[in-house]
Amino acid sequence: MEGNIQLIALGLVCIGAGLSIGLGACGAGIGIGSVGNGACQGLARNPETQPKLMVFMILGMALAESCAIYGLVVSLILLYANPFGKVLGI
Repeated sequence: MEGNIQLIALGLVCIGAGLSIGLGACGAGIGIGSVGNGACQGLARNPETQPKLMVFMILGMALAESCAIYGLVVSLILLYANPFGKVLGI
């Protein structure tokens, strides 16, 4: 019975790790697409603002990408430095 609980817990940890990186990457993709869309519309309306707009576009994309990096860190912590491992005996 104890072995089954450990396997279920390990499976749930793996599912949680997959969801954390998956949802983080989806959020980053949506954010980067939104920033790119706004930058393209801004450049189409006012082309002479290109240097200033590029700075804010790159900054916005970097901030959106940080969400995916946070999801990756959480998934790596769950997989390799599992805080529940000692409690469950995994």
